Amino acid sequence: MRYSKLLIVALASLAMSGCLTLPAGPAGPQGATGDTGAKGYTGASGGTGATGNTGATGGMGATGDTGATGGTGATGSTGAKGNTGARGNPSGGTVVIVPDR
Repeated sequence: MRYSKLLIVALASLAMSGCLTLPAGPAGPQGATGDTGAKGYTGASGGTGATGNTGATGGMGATGDTGATGGTGATGSTGAKGNTGARGNPSGGTVVIVPDR
C-alpha cells in the first residue's frame, strides 16, 4: 500500500504542476547554419530541328483561246457605165457631140 500512496502523491503533484505558470526562461543559443546543397547538373542541349521540304512547282497555265475570224469585207459597187464614143464622120466635116438621155 505504500507504493499506492506514493503513486497518488506523484499523480497529484503532476496534476498541480499543470496549473502553475512560471515566466519563460531566456532564449537558447542559435543553432548552426545548415550546409549548402549540392549544385545540380545542367540539362542537355536540344537537337536542331529538321529542315523543311521544298514547296511543289506550280502547274503550267492554260493555253489561251484563238481569236475570232474577221468578217468578209463588203462587195464594192459596180463602176459607172461608160458613154459610147462619138461616131466617125466619113465626110470630114464638123462633129457635134450630143449627150445621151
